[in-house]
Amino acid sequence: MPGSGESEIVLIPLDEPELARLLEAAVADADPLEVMPPVDGPAGWNDARREAFLAFHRRRSLNPDTAIETTWLIEVDGNPAGAARLRPVSGQAAMEVEAGVWLSRSMRGRGIGKRVAEVLMEAARDGGAARFVATTTVDNTAARRLLSGAGAELDVHGADVDARLEL
Repeated sequence: MPGSGESEIVLIPLDEPELARLLEAAVADADPLEVMPPVDGPAGWNDARREAFLAFHRRRSLNPDTAIETTWLIEVDGNPAGAARLRPVSGQAAMEVEAGVWLSRSMRGRGIGKRVAEVLMEAARDGGAARFVATTTVDNTAARRLLSGAGAELDVHGADVDARLEL
């Protein structure tokens, strides 16, 4: 339960109804390049890009034959606000999970990412993971600050930043 002045943040497992809400949040308050792989065509949200967004999430998390990750809709005060995901990856000595989070622009800078990352780390631990990894860019100062604040080791190489955190 949130404290006084805090937003209520809930992670809801992604399914078809939640995917529709996630698309709604992305179209309303995110650039397509912030929330999905690039799609040829003019910039912005068009019909082809919306369909590609849906296909991307269906393939990666909803279709049992192709799913490679678990995705949640991030809900803030009852409204869709972004997505969080965990994907098991091979580690050198123990199971690793890669995490990803995106938030609608209006939700950024409010501590929501930090709280979501804490939930993801707990889910990773509960799932038996020994290491939490993430990738961002040197330009994404908020993500770098969040990851280092959680205790992750950051490795900068060119424009990319890899983060590792032992659980």
